[in-house]
Amino acid sequence: MNRRMILPLLFGLIGAAILVSLGVWQLQRLAWKEGILSAIATRMQAAPVAVPPAPEPGRDDYLVVTAQGTFTGEALDVLVSQPETGPGYRIIGVLDAGGRRLLVDRGFVPQGERGAGHVAQAGAAVTGNLHWPAETDSYTPAPDAAKGIWFARDVPAMAAALKAEPVLVIARSETGGGIAPWPVGDAGIPNNHLGYAVQWFGLAAVWLGMTALYLWRIRRKAS
Repeated sequence: MNRRMILPLLFGLIGAAILVSLGVWQLQRLAWKEGILSAIATRMQAAPVAVPPAPEPGRDDYLVVTAQGTFTGEALDVLVSQPETGPGYRIIGVLDAGGRRLLVDRGFVPQGERGAGHVAQAGAAVTGNLHWPAETDSYTPAPDAAKGIWFARDVPAMAAALKAEPVLVIARSETGGGIAPWPVGDAGIPNNHLGYAVQWFGLAAVWLGMTALYLWRIRRKAS
């Protein structure tokens, strides 16, 4: 072998090995994510239980729960938009369930119907999923206190504002007041690992092809 070919060959093989290892890692991530989605689907199909005394994010995410009590009329409006309906609000209300003040995401109302969840309602029964949405980041605006509008569901902050437990039940069915339920699901959980794996393996193939072409040119010049 021409000495001039050794370094490019090593460079090409090492680079391809790195790219292939990244593709394999993405396949491992794919298996991990599919396991998580399967566990979520299984949990969401379970029979509802009472809200645990001290639910925790991670451990109790998507747990199906049921609670009965009175909507106190205290609520927050979270500005959102639905593809078919347009802008509106998620209504986050307080359910007084036997002395426990729980946050309930009652669902969606169009922009013109704001205030739908700000009315006391006794004898309410709620079935839904516990969830702690990760919707805030450094770019999320602070709530507009003057207008009472929030721009993301921040469970600890909403709980502090409404003097409730940092527990959010996302209702599966109607809770009254003309509020359309917006149940939680796994559709918003990204699972792009297969596509990433294909990209890494494709880059590895291109890398090897370019290496082979470069070595062929070196050999041709030497002959």
